[in-house]
Amino acid sequence: MIAFTCEKVLLQNAAAVASRAVSPKSSIPALEGLLIQAGEEGVTVSGYNMSTGIRSVLDAAVSDYGSVVVHARLFGDILRRMLDDIVAVQVDESLLVHLQCGDSHFDIAGIDAKDFPDLPVVEEEFSVSLRQDLFRDMIEQCAFCVSTNESRPVHTGALFEIAGEELVMVAVDGFRLAIRREKLDRPAGTFSFVAPGAALNEVKGICGPTEDPAVVTLGKQHILFEVGTTELICRRLEGEFLDYRSAVPRNQPIRLTAGKRELIDSIERVSVVISEKAKGPVRCLFEDNRVLLSAKTVNGEAKDVCRLEGDGEDLEIGFNNRYLLDALRYAPADTVELQLHNGVSPVVIVPQEGERFLYMVLPVRLRTE
Repeated sequence: MIAFTCEKVLLQNAAAVASRAVSPKSSIPALEGLLIQAGEEGVTVSGYNMSTGIRSVLDAAVSDYGSVVVHARLFGDILRRMLDDIVAVQVDESLLVHLQCGDSHFDIAGIDAKDFPDLPVVEEEFSVSLRQDLFRDMIEQCAFCVSTNESRPVHTGALFEIAGEELVMVAVDGFRLAIRREKLDRPAGTFSFVAPGAALNEVKGICGPTEDPAVVTLGKQHILFEVGTTELICRRLEGEFLDYRSAVPRNQPIRLTAGKRELIDSIERVSVVISEKAKGPVRCLFEDNRVLLSAKTVNGEAKDVCRLEGDGEDLEIGFNNRYLLDALRYAPADTVELQLHNGVSPVVIVPQEGERFLYMVLPVRLRTE
């Protein structure tokens, strides 16, 4: 029914990637498995959870064409324990899957491929191409701001805006906002869409540290991400995304320049007294060329000083330590500019020059000590 041979590591990698989209538990047994299709172009391994689908193609010597579904976890465990050699896969008429690699032999039960739902077909409306390493960085530097609150489903994804030669990615969760811009190698038209955060995290894992292209194709209801020999398909999120241009305050009067690493270290030092059971803000007093940081909880009190450039005008403001740290850690620059206005306005974090990124963090109202 099916017969092919290939390098074990290629099959293992394809199965591992496709397994990212496999349902751990489903009322449809086939959705807990991987669809293996052997044909003229080689072997395709697919996973699908009715929300996100991933398929990966690998080179193989195929002697009998066909398809079968195998249990994803069991199949992956077997491949991981095989020696790095040529693996032979055969499936008989009773859907018994036989795997052989060296002196190792395994027989596992397969499922009829007819039980595996078809992955959506994405009819191209628009497409954009970006280097894999840049795309991976953009996702990493924005995805931490994607909301987990299902009451606003559209904010559980990230907004992509393409206009000419610029791609803008935006994520917001109600407490903070991330904007990341990147120049495209060539114009890609003008369009926008919202991609689910969960799917983007999978795309980030598939993209490699390479200048090879990642292609994003927009359909009427779905989005197709093509990375090398792997495709990921997910549903577009619908709804009205935050008007981020109006949400970001402009012309804030206080502008301070800080070394990112030094500021992170200071915040981490005062955060040692903050925990899940003992929560509290990091209090920041911005003075002339320095900021005094402090935190006080039932665990104790901590204080630190970080040098910076600019006059903070004795502004005192508080922040959730984790939100502020995330914004600084993901900022792709060694030196950042902090833009502030008063104790109830958000801090805007941008690079010293240009508009490559922007992070905004809302403050925490401080109690009078």
